[in-house]
Amino acid sequence: MYTKIDLCSMALLKLGESPIQSLMADVPSAQLARTLFDAILDALLCVHPWRFACRDTDLIKNADGEFQIPSECLRVIQAPGDIIGDKIHAPSTRITIRSIVRVPPESLPEYFIPVLVSKLAMEFCIPLIGEQNIFSMLAALYETELQTAKFIDSTSAPNHSRIETFSLINARF
Repeated sequence: MYTKIDLCSMALLKLGESPIQSLMADVPSAQLARTLFDAILDALLCVHPWRFACRDTDLIKNADGEFQIPSECLRVIQAPGDIIGDKIHAPSTRITIRSIVRVPPESLPEYFIPVLVSKLAMEFCIPLIGEQNIFSMLAALYETELQTAKFIDSTSAPNHSRIETFSLINARF
């Protein structure tokens, strides 16, 4: 279980920088971490339909006849209707959507931590140390760790899709 400070400190250590004790410290590394952490985590969560970040949410039509996408949804993966902005247009009165939601750092699985730390280090690299060679090495490391984490995530639990309710299966019997 890691905190924002732990994760940012790990990224800073990859750059040869000192770890931070607080995100509110008045040093460039803490200011950078405070400014970028949430945006980087949200963007990384949206890159792949991570099992740990997927949620099914039931929605009810609002007074305007639309479904409002909840603010905690970073990306809608599946919805029975047209997505326009932060609304879903569908003919029914209730729908269920599958989406990627924000996950607090303390709840991130272990296999996701190296990816996040490498991405943070990569994003902190140019503003803090300005080394293009180190940035390139971190980018390659990030890509490798991302592929590994995607593999682990996609093979960590069986897919319980509802193939038994598929119409062609039912027609066969």
